[in-house]
Amino acid sequence: MTDRTIFVVDDDASARHGLARLIRVAGYEVRTAGSAREFLACLGPEPSGLVVLDARMPGMSGEELQQELIDRGVCLPLIFVTADDDPKTRRRAQQMMAAGFFRKPVDGIALLDAIAWALRPTDTDGEATAM
Repeated sequence: MTDRTIFVVDDDASARHGLARLIRVAGYEVRTAGSAREFLACLGPEPSGLVVLDARMPGMSGEELQQELIDRGVCLPLIFVTADDDPKTRRRAQQMMAAGFFRKPVDGIALLDAIAWALRPTDTDGEATAM
């Protein structure tokens, strides 16, 4: 399907494994991390793909991780998942141009659609191209 990796970053092991299994069955390569720091430690020099990220984690939050990626010059689409869907978190994800925002438990079909949409090819003007 794609040579890009889907990174699943979530401190909840059961959520992380469930999301990874769903995404892997859909044909994507998946790597998991239990924290933002663990994810950053395994990130290669030129990562490609997408990050499915818990918005609230101990240590570095999803928002803080997104800022760290920006500071490092890493441009990966992010899809936030959260058990705490409050208006402030949702608004902040929108401001940070997240490719998606889902409340746990996540609708698997909707998540896979969001991943496919975020990874769609674009032309040089940033517009999506026909498949």
